[in-house]
Amino acid sequence: MQQHLFNQDCKEVSNEDKNGKILEDLFRAYFSARVNKRKKTASMQFELNFESNILELYDEIIQRKYVLSPSTCFITNKPVKREIFAADFRDRIIHHFLYNYLSPIYENQFISDSYSCREGKGVHYGIKRIDHFIRSCSENYKKDCYILKLDISGYFMNIRRDLLFLMIKKELEKRKDKVDFDFSLVIYLLDKIINSDPTKGCIVRGNKEDWQGLPKTKSLFYSKNNCGLPIGNLTSQLFANVYLNDFDHFVKKDLGIRYYGRYVDDMVIIHKDKNYLKKVVFEIEKYLEDNLCLRLHPKKRYLQHYSYGVEFLGSIIKKDRIYVSERLKGNFWEAINSANMEIAKEEKIKDCQKEKILSQINSYLGFLSHFQTYNLKKKMIFLFNASAKEVFSFNSEDYKKIKVLNNSIIV
Repeated sequence: MQQHLFNQDCKEVSNEDKNGKILEDLFRAYFSARVNKRKKTASMQFELNFESNILELYDEIIQRKYVLSPSTCFITNKPVKREIFAADFRDRIIHHFLYNYLSPIYENQFISDSYSCREGKGVHYGIKRIDHFIRSCSENYKKDCYILKLDISGYFMNIRRDLLFLMIKKELEKRKDKVDFDFSLVIYLLDKIINSDPTKGCIVRGNKEDWQGLPKTKSLFYSKNNCGLPIGNLTSQLFANVYLNDFDHFVKKDLGIRYYGRYVDDMVIIHKDKNYLKKVVFEIEKYLEDNLCLRLHPKKRYLQHYSYGVEFLGSIIKKDRIYVSERLKGNFWEAINSANMEIAKEEKIKDCQKEKILSQINSYLGFLSHFQTYNLKKKMIFLFNASAKEVFSFNSEDYKKIKVLNNSIIV
């Protein structure tokens, strides 16, 4: 039914879009944007009249009258304390619209060992690659090698929006005659998304106390003029990789570093020569400051022999074994404790609450299942109190996930 309406609407387009491609791509972006969001109020309201809403959005971008709606700002504490800006649902569609055009272009340019927010990459791939680098560089632990881990200070908050926009515009101009999308429209929307200030008119959810303990370098409210991308947007994830793409190639090609991997702004370099790695830090600092107006975090620099291991993406990579970090264990314990309290205080827990708990706990169990953690998972599951065990069940053979008891329906 939706596909029929979709095809029908694509025929009713302006002269500027004779083939209906923009409208067609906008519908695709909508279907992507609503994944895992269909129960959200904004998504449900948009879906009530989604055909007319998309046509309205289409007219706005075609006529260059598109205006972003206020974002919702809040604090999340897990896995670390962060300031999140959630775009309005119709703006999420535009984020997906742009992402679908730009991602294929940049995917062919990114180095293989950039792990964040890329299909077929991600956290576990990154952990395995760093483990592989250590094994290869040390010739399977037979020779010495050293691990250098660096972090960019307040990365998202210090991205220069004007530089980012020019980077992407320059890249697209090279392909202007080859791309299968409306070049001027994409540039127009990029300007709108990148150069907007999400703090202006934003809806703040929570209290001022929620921001206590969050460094000013981690908040857009304290960012320098023309700096900062909101954490929480799909395009921000892509733009974060784009902004450091030339830097990645500088490390691999100009510095000639073979064993290098990066997840967002966390970078790891492995080399046989400890003194060489000390010199590399200065080269990296100079490039980041001169070309991207970024600085390395002075207190997050790690240089050690591989035998000490390295903490990376919730894991501790050591010889012959990869462990789960203490911080991740602590976060998992807090999630179970929170679930216990939520279930205990409710006479009858709602399906939406069950779904939230189910999603959160299974996320941790899924992560742990990539490691030798059977006993840890068993220990954590048994932390559930009696009330929780009346709601959820688990498979004691592997403890890979919990399920809802009593045939509770989760819509």
